[in-house]
Amino acid sequence: MTKFWLTITSLFWVALLPDLKALGNDGVNTKGHVIRVLVVTGGHDFEREPFFAMFQAMPGIQWREAIQPAANDLYAEDEAKKYDVIVLYDMVQTITENQKQSLVRLLKEQGKGLVGLHHCIVDYQDWPEFRRILGGRYYLSKRTEEGMELQPGEFYHDQKFTVQIADPVHPVTQGLKDFEIDDETYKGFYVSPGVKELLRVSHPKSAPVIGWTNQYGKARVAYIQLGHGPAAFGNPNYRRLILNAIHWVSRKKE
Repeated sequence: MTKFWLTITSLFWVALLPDLKALGNDGVNTKGHVIRVLVVTGGHDFEREPFFAMFQAMPGIQWREAIQPAANDLYAEDEAKKYDVIVLYDMVQTITENQKQSLVRLLKEQGKGLVGLHHCIVDYQDWPEFRRILGGRYYLSKRTEEGMELQPGEFYHDQKFTVQIADPVHPVTQGLKDFEIDDETYKGFYVSPGVKELLRVSHPKSAPVIGWTNQYGKARVAYIQLGHGPAAFGNPNYRRLILNAIHWVSRKKE
């Protein structure tokens, strides 16, 4: 990117995003139309450079990182209107009542697109509504919610497995066939019976369903359990899944 475009991009984001305490990296790849993406991180370590390299390589994606816990403030209407899609890659528990109401309103009433990745399924353990938003939850401890006995999940690093495309005609899986990946698996997490299954795995250390879409009010939601480290971030099939998901929840065509 030339010095000129770096300057223009920097000025754009300074004008657009005044709450700098919440913000980290940003980038833009503006080939074709632009989808504005807020990438929410915080609460879980990850390898930043290869992770953000994915977004930098995506054509037509203008992205900005927001870091928790301050990122929760950006769900307020005056901030969130600056984005087309929110991508969650955080793992946090703290959220105020006002922030909850802002997020629910943003999704259910305004139809903001949401893509959940990997460990965000652990977010907000004491807020049952987030399970309904995402369409599933990995529980950290045994609990009962709405008459359901829910068990803590399990995770396993450095697993090699085949991801099966359960619905090859859906826009999120468009252009993809079954593929192998090296990644962390989750097992024993809750998946809502109302979601649309997209990705399946047959592996003793993985849950059978690892990717789905969900409708939450007016909002399109997609969740992809994959994405622990560089082996996943560099996998072209994983990158395609995320890009497809961003396009689908944004309601814009690729």
